Amino acid sequence: MSLRRALHFVFKVGDRAKTATFYRDVLGMKVLRHEEFEEGCKATCNGPYDGKWSKTMVGFGPEDEHFVAELTYNYGVGEYQLGNDFLGLTLQSSQAVSNAKRLGWPLTQVEEALYLTQAPGGYPFYIVDKEQPPHDPVQKVSLGVSDLQRSTHYWATLLGMKVIGKCEEKNTVLLGFSDSQCKLELRDVGGKVDHGTAFGRIAFACPREQLPDIEALMKKESQKILTPLVSLDTPGKATVEVVILADPDGHEICFVGDEAFRQLSAVDPKGNELLDKAMAEDKSDEWFAKHNKQKAAA
Repeated sequence: MSLRRALHFVFKVGDRAKTATFYRDVLGMKVLRHEEFEEGCKATCNGPYDGKWSKTMVGFGPEDEHFVAELTYNYGVGEYQLGNDFLGLTLQSSQAVSNAKRLGWPLTQVEEALYLTQAPGGYPFYIVDKEQPPHDPVQKVSLGVSDLQRSTHYWATLLGMKVIGKCEEKNTVLLGFSDSQCKLELRDVGGKVDHGTAFGRIAFACPREQLPDIEALMKKESQKILTPLVSLDTPGKATVEVVILADPDGHEICFVGDEAFRQLSAVDPKGNELLDKAMAEDKSDEWFAKHNKQKAAA
């Protein structure tokens, strides 16, 4: 299991320009690669949508060594409904706190040296006001669960994550594939988990040879498999193989073959330029305004 690693969390975004400002100018992340697709993903990476969409990977460094955000933008969809499934991403960067204050981006201090802010769309981000570390500043992703014991069994026993800590007062369990990676925090929300339409997906890499074993184990344990082992093509880049699962609360989990993913996820020096070009060419906001209409709300 030590060969498995946390990769990214997928966010659906309705306003690409404001979202780019948040990740680039407030958090200080870099655009690592940007890809445009003419039709929906076979593994529903962009959600249950068939049309044109884009994927932008942003992070503090290369995907080989950093947990990053995958921003999926469906042309024509302007907003998504939040649930209580995604409870926050925590990162350490006093520079991000300074950036937010300088740009007038709303910040709320929740405890000493810890601030809460929101990405466009309402996604919560917690920023630890300490110097950004030399390694990955992203510390953990927090997800809501309805039964902490059941979820811990799923993520630890079935998926092989290590239990790193528990907090009975906060009803949380912290897990990870290794101490040096971004952690997963599960928090009992005391009721049903609502995914809204903004539901995301957390992705992990594993050796390609483990993918059929993961799928077989989930079948044996009568757990949900959303997408059995499938190959995904990205124009001009490596083809990767994935298995998409859902945990007991319906959180989507992607396991991707590590070898091909390392090729696919190589930093594209033109990523920033490609994102800016795509945003400049996206006239959908103007079209909807001209026709006195609003983009669809998912």
